[in-house]
Amino acid sequence: MEVRNKTLLDQWSSESALTKNGDSKSEEMQRLKNRIHRRLLDRLNLSIIDQLDPLIVRNEIGSLVRTILEEESIPLNAEERNLLVTAIQDEVLGLGPLEPLLADHTVSDILVNTYSQVYVERAGRLEKTEVAFQNDDHLLRIIDKIASSVGRRIDESSPMVDARLADGSRVNAIIPPLAIDGPCLSIRKFSIDPYTINDLIEFKSITPVIRDFLQAAVKSRVNILLSGGTGGGKTTLLNAMSGSIPDTERIITIEDSAELQLQQPHTLRLETRPPNIEGAGEITARDLVRNALRMRPDRIIVGEVRGSEALDMLQAMNTGHDGSLSTIHANSPRDALTRLEHMVGMSASHIPAQVSRQQIAAALHLVIQVERLIDGRRVVTSVQEITGMEEQVVSMQEIFYFERSGINSEGQAQGQFRATGIRPSILRRFRERGYDVPDSLFEREKIFQ
Repeated sequence: MEVRNKTLLDQWSSESALTKNGDSKSEEMQRLKNRIHRRLLDRLNLSIIDQLDPLIVRNEIGSLVRTILEEESIPLNAEERNLLVTAIQDEVLGLGPLEPLLADHTVSDILVNTYSQVYVERAGRLEKTEVAFQNDDHLLRIIDKIASSVGRRIDESSPMVDARLADGSRVNAIIPPLAIDGPCLSIRKFSIDPYTINDLIEFKSITPVIRDFLQAAVKSRVNILLSGGTGGGKTTLLNAMSGSIPDTERIITIEDSAELQLQQPHTLRLETRPPNIEGAGEITARDLVRNALRMRPDRIIVGEVRGSEALDMLQAMNTGHDGSLSTIHANSPRDALTRLEHMVGMSASHIPAQVSRQQIAAALHLVIQVERLIDGRRVVTSVQEITGMEEQVVSMQEIFYFERSGINSEGQAQGQFRATGIRPSILRRFRERGYDVPDSLFEREKIFQ
């Protein structure tokens, strides 16, 4: 690795970084890390870092840091030295203090509430960590690093950004003046190995019977809308259900920030683009849905429908692109249809409410409600079929539901999955495509384990 020799710009104090009175050990180590970091940057040729193998760069940085520590005769034990080397490697190549949390597979969300407070979610529960940034500027540098890596920007003129990490994890950041107390960062992590629908059975999110029904629905090219609140598990369920799509089909995904993890070989991923600093160049989800129709898709998957693209998505479902999937934020299947109707109204096409409801009834077949229970477990709480129109209302019938029965002594939510006794009309569609689901699965009040 190329290194340039240059006189240090920052002269160190003759006092040891670990012997100043009145400072805590962590503060002393933080100052020491900053000083070593500055000296390291003075020696590194930053222009070629991106061109080298990350492992080689990481090892070279470790060697340089140890050399600097030896040159200055800084008194550190082996554990402190290794921690310092790792912290500086993370600072140069990764996301600094967040790297250990990103590497922790038990963490599903990382929530940075200003530089001094970081929470994580494990098993559906929030926990405060000991991780902290040095100050607001330190956190801002990390946020800018994330945004710039995907061609987006964040500054006072554009103080909010949606982005993603290299592994597909979803990122949202908001900074002052909108964030009053300081920069805030939220990271929704995704598993390196995406959850399969069988994994959801192990998590008790669904049962084998519901799994078989959903798999048959996907294979039969049923149009499905997944509904739920933030963090309810909609995207995880969509990823798991997409595993039933045949490898022979051409799939196009459309997202604000790419996070779906489809495993099919013939998958094309499209991502929206925000306006540039002049306010021009924006590419919306609606633009991408329209463009996707010209790309000969077998299925179109909209990661989340949240605006005027709802109209184009429904029209695509009604014009031969069946088998499509999408998610929407809503508290119930009925609320999901109401929100969808409002989004169609946002298209500025002045479509009468009755016409938009008819389009919804004709396009969608199933609405699946997902919810996070009090103990953090994500559960499919309702599977409902859309059966058409009854006068001015889109008619629905519930096929399966989750019946809550209380909370046990350990604070875990209790309940059972049940069938309503209604035989869904889409069974005919299943059988026409060679997927036989026995009628016995829909016996009234049937309990599934």
